[in-house]
Amino acid sequence: MTDWLRLTGMRFYGRHGVHADERELGQTYRVDVALAHDLSRAGRTDELEDTIDYGAVFAMVREVVEGEPRQLVESVAETVATRLLERTPAGAVRVRVTKPHPPIAGADIDEESVEVERAR
Repeated sequence: MTDWLRLTGMRFYGRHGVHADERELGQTYRVDVALAHDLSRAGRTDELEDTIDYGAVFAMVREVVEGEPRQLVESVAETVATRLLERTPAGAVRVRVTKPHPPIAGADIDEESVEVERAR
């Protein structure tokens, strides 16, 4: 049995991208995360210390997305996944980073996203 704790639709302003204007202007990124963790104890005890604190997860993701600019969304997703595995008891994580309006000349694309899954 695998339980999942999910935070979806988190929005952060970042300055990631290969192109200079992406780094200069920045844009809002959407991030979804799922953390695999046995939630049965928290379900029985109703105590925060028996689960993974949503607020702490949000802060970790914000720190990465709003922090040091990266060229690739893949790097943002990988860094978020690494940070969550290092700082929470989750056995596995899924991270999706969505970049609205990717700068692809001549393409009509609403958004692009990268999803990574990492485990201990």
